[in-house]
Amino acid sequence: MPPSAAKSRPNLWLVPSPAPGASASPPPQPEPALDDSELLASVRAGESSAAAAFHDRVRPQVDRTVRRLLGASDPDAEDLAQTAMIELVMTIDRFRGDCSLDSWTSTIAARTVYKHIRRRRTERRAFGVVDPEQLAEARSPVRAGREAMVRNLTGRVLAHLDTIDESKAWTFVLHDVCGYDLREIAEITGVGVAAAQSRLVRGRREIHEHIAADPELADLMRGMEGEP
Repeated sequence: MPPSAAKSRPNLWLVPSPAPGASASPPPQPEPALDDSELLASVRAGESSAAAAFHDRVRPQVDRTVRRLLGASDPDAEDLAQTAMIELVMTIDRFRGDCSLDSWTSTIAARTVYKHIRRRRTERRAFGVVDPEQLAEARSPVRAGREAMVRNLTGRVLAHLDTIDESKAWTFVLHDVCGYDLREIAEITGVGVAAAQSRLVRGRREIHEHIAADPELADLMRGMEGEP
């Protein structure tokens, strides 16, 4: 080979090609997501990268809680969700892992809604909105009139709830409808566990007395219980 040709030939062999049959290097994998304890530690340490991850982790639970307690169409829902997010960050050092992060998030969000409803108590809208998703769960394709029955029943129960003391009504709804335990309800409503239990017992008794005194409503509820 002439010397000039050797000098002009590109040195392609300087970058070795993979051996025949060998696979190419795998693409870089994304870093695994932090578990909840690691995420909380990062937020507490003030790591900027953890803020967005924390928001993405807890915001869906905040939205579900606000929607469930306040109603999806309430004009204050978005503001309350933002307020709950701020409260979560401000109280993050108080979370000791005694429950799941979702439970703690839901409790803080519910407390935010509870405080807001107490401030606007003159509007009496705490139990005035029925979540469409809850009604959708009750739909039956073989009973065209079931949704109307559920709406009627729910509206009448809410009307009775609105006649009893607000703290007892809230405790009843938080426990028997939303599934919060007494410790969580105490945290939400700002009372001791014993007081929350007392409110639950009295509120439950009063609402059952109201329902028993409304024969049509009692019949509706018995009919719903008997359906598959």
